[in-house]
Amino acid sequence: MDKGQDFLRAQVNNCISQHEMLLNSIRAHAEQADDGRFKALCSRHLPHMEKHQGMLEEYAKSIGVEDGNMVKNALGAVLGKARDVVDSIRETDFLRVVQDVVMIRQAQDTFAVFANAGDKLGDLRLAELGRTCEKDHESMQKEFNEHVTKLFVEHVTETQTNDVVAPSAR
Repeated sequence: MDKGQDFLRAQVNNCISQHEMLLNSIRAHAEQADDGRFKALCSRHLPHMEKHQGMLEEYAKSIGVEDGNMVKNALGAVLGKARDVVDSIRETDFLRVVQDVVMIRQAQDTFAVFANAGDKLGDLRLAELGRTCEKDHESMQKEFNEHVTKLFVEHVTETQTNDVVAPSAR
């Protein structure tokens, strides 16, 4: 395992890849979701996610992450996106939102670590990056959770021709 600045660079580089996958998912869902509410939700958060990605890449350069590593991350993200596109054909918006919530929470946790570790290390830029992104991801996660709950309730209360939903279940 890396130590010192190599460890920091590796973790920031991993975060860039992780966040790029989330960003690509949000972009795809803003364009391709069946549910207009989900499209709007993704579109509303897309500028923040793009800003975060830029902040991460700028910080990475400032600590010496080589452009080659970021290119490797970008290639991995593109391959991941291609796989996600194939998978998304078989999924519903409900499953897409759930998948986004998982990625949002993962990013939120990573940014919380950056905020706390940055404070302890005296790296004010890392701490501020972590705090800003964690806060934005937290509000995003709440909105996505609210939406997935709505979709869940809608799916449960929809009836098919042979289904009978008791009034007390609604």
